[in-house]
Amino acid sequence: MNILETITAHKRKEVAAQKEKVPFALLEKEAGFSRSCISLVQRLKQQGASGIIAEIKRKSPSQGVIHSNVLVEEIARGYAEAGCSGLSILTDHEFFGGTTDDLIRARRVVDVPILRKEFIVDEYQIAEAKAIGADVILLIAACLEPEQIKWFTSVAHGLGLEVLLEIHDEAELLSNLDSGADLFGVNNRNLKTFEVSVDVSRELVEKIPSSFVKISESGIDQVNTVLALREYGYEGFLMGQNFMKHDKPGEVCRGFIEALRVGK
Repeated sequence: MNILETITAHKRKEVAAQKEKVPFALLEKEAGFSRSCISLVQRLKQQGASGIIAEIKRKSPSQGVIHSNVLVEEIARGYAEAGCSGLSILTDHEFFGGTTDDLIRARRVVDVPILRKEFIVDEYQIAEAKAIGADVILLIAACLEPEQIKWFTSVAHGLGLEVLLEIHDEAELLSNLDSGADLFGVNNRNLKTFEVSVDVSRELVEKIPSSFVKISESGIDQVNTVLALREYGYEGFLMGQNFMKHDKPGEVCRGFIEALRVGK
C-alpha cells in the first residue's frame, strides 16, 4: 500500500475504537457544539489579509521529526500575533504526532479560524471536529469518493463548519466541482509518493471556478512563491514545515508575513 492507503486503513480502525469510547451523544455535550465557528473564507477575503494558514506539526512520514518540543499555546499565540489568517492543526497521532488536545489547547488562546488537519473517513470525525473547537475540516479527495465528499460536506455545514477540499490533480478537481466545499486546496505534495512541486498549483488554478476560495498547500517556503501564487489567484497558503523546523515558529512566521507585506 502507498502511504495514504496505510494512513486511512489505520484511521478507520482508530475511529471505530474512538466511537466506542466517546459516542456521538457525548460529543454533542462538549462546549464546542455551542460556539459559533469563525469563517476562514471571510478571514482570507479581508483586505490586507496575509493569507497564511500556519500549521502546528510535530512530524511527518516523509520528514520524520520536525519539532520535538511543541508548546501548543505558545506557538498558536505566536502565529496569531504574527498576523496569520488561520491555523492548521494536525490531530493525527500515529503518523504526525498530533492529538485532538492540541486543537483544544490552541482554541483556548486564539480567535483565528482553526482547520482540523486530519484524514477524515467517517462523519464521526466531523462531529468530533466541532466538539474540540475547529472551524474548518479537511476532506482529501484522494481517499474519499465524490458522493462521500458531498455527504461529509453537508454534515459539516449542518454543524456550522467550513470545508476545505484537498485535491492533487485535474481528475480529483473535476469529480468534485459540485461537492459544495467552501475552499479548494491544491496540495503540491503527492500523498502517494510525497514528492513536492509548486507547479501543481500553477497548473490547476485555471481549472478551479472563481466561486471557490483557492488554497495552495505544501512546499511553500519563499515569500516570492506566495507573491507569485497570489498572481495566479490563490488567496490562502498553508505552511507548516517552513515554520516548525525552527525553535520559535511564531517568530519565523512573523518575519515571513512582514516580508510578504513589504513585497506586496
